[in-house]
Amino acid sequence: FFSPALCSSRYSLAILSCYGFFVAYALRVNLSVAMVDMLNSSSSNNVNSSVCLRHNNPPRPRHNHTASVYDWDSETQGWILGSFFYGYIITQIPGGYMARKYGAKWLLGFGILGTVIFTLLTPVAADLGAGYLIAVRVLEGIGEGVTFPAMHAMWASWAPPMERSRLLTISYAGAQLGTVVALPLSGQICFYLDWTYVFYIFGAVGILWFILWSLLVSNSPTSHRRISEVERTYITASLKNELSPTTDHIPWTSILTSVPLWAIVVAHFSYNWTFYTLLTLLPTYMNDILGFSIKQNGMLSALPYLGCWLLSMGGGQLADYLRETCLFSTVAVRKAFSIIGMMGPAVFLVAAGYTDCNYTLAVIFLTISSSLGGFSASGFNINHLDIAPSYAGILLGITNSFATIPGMVGPVIARSLTKSNTIVEWRTVFFISAGINLFGAAFYTLFGKGTVQPWAVQSLHIQ
Repeated sequence: FFSPALCSSRYSLAILSCYGFFVAYALRVNLSVAMVDMLNSSSSNNVNSSVCLRHNNPPRPRHNHTASVYDWDSETQGWILGSFFYGYIITQIPGGYMARKYGAKWLLGFGILGTVIFTLLTPVAADLGAGYLIAVRVLEGIGEGVTFPAMHAMWASWAPPMERSRLLTISYAGAQLGTVVALPLSGQICFYLDWTYVFYIFGAVGILWFILWSLLVSNSPTSHRRISEVERTYITASLKNELSPTTDHIPWTSILTSVPLWAIVVAHFSYNWTFYTLLTLLPTYMNDILGFSIKQNGMLSALPYLGCWLLSMGGGQLADYLRETCLFSTVAVRKAFSIIGMMGPAVFLVAAGYTDCNYTLAVIFLTISSSLGGFSASGFNINHLDIAPSYAGILLGITNSFATIPGMVGPVIARSLTKSNTIVEWRTVFFISAGINLFGAAFYTLFGKGTVQPWAVQSLHIQ
């Protein structure tokens, strides 16, 4: 029994949620580029000096020097860039629980809308002082913290098992796409207008998404107004043996003592260490070490995420093909993709630290490093739905809570290790990231599983 993908409600949901994650990540990373322009160029972080020879800088349009600039030292910058994650970590587990209990549609919708509103307030907060800006970023994080757990909970009701990798990679590819578009576009906006417009323009894009999401999305196939009867039956039939009836009973002890879940936790934490360190600090590295201007900076900082997006999309198709057509076991596919998506980035990140001032090679290695990370989207990243679809939102809340810690401490540690901004200091940052990645890949390979765990369906047998 099958329902075609073209014009289907489940693929419409994948595309709209992709747009939602595009907004969420654009709002998360635009500060990384704007930060280069928000700093007073005559302060200690002299924007005009860099380790490598600076690239020719096209003259900036005269009218764009109206926005304020600030004297923040590298430590303050680290706290500002990391503060988002202090809010983000708070709502992970509650987000998974609330999505299961009350439905994911409005939770995710209002979560991203909250982030949009605080993004629009960013310029005002920055003028009031670093403390206010940190507070606004924490509040943005609180809003965005529910997004992944809520979406995982939603896919538990919407994604047929054999289409899981495809649907989820389309959905979550919005995260890379948001990064790919926001980094270069933020650089262009800073260059031609000023840094405040970065927050106003992306805020407006977010409001448009919220309107579409409110009008077009439903919590489950059974409550969707425009879904075809064929598709509704196809989805519910494919999931009937996997989902336990919605009850208030959540087997917390079984969840927290599940080794396959802890394998995902370790992998997720390790992968995010590299991902978040680069996400928040790549524009700084491009400026302070490689000497690229704000206009070139955004373009070059986006390349790694463009590669990541392409490989995560291709990886999703390949993963489901291997499971469906080649009959590879789910666990074999998840582990293979996780190994490529974690060991590959580690090797090329360390290599990037040894390119010195060879700009081309540095950009190529950083791009390959992040691109290979895209394979993990079909690895540990969606493994929650394999081991416990009924509790996928809660499981993702747990793993994402741990995986947020690198976002909180990674940039702060990296900035404290790179006070003098030398290549050797940055090399240390890359080595730490690579080592953590290799450990995570090894742990997941040993303890990961690909089948529904007994505790996740036991309430079915009680009936």
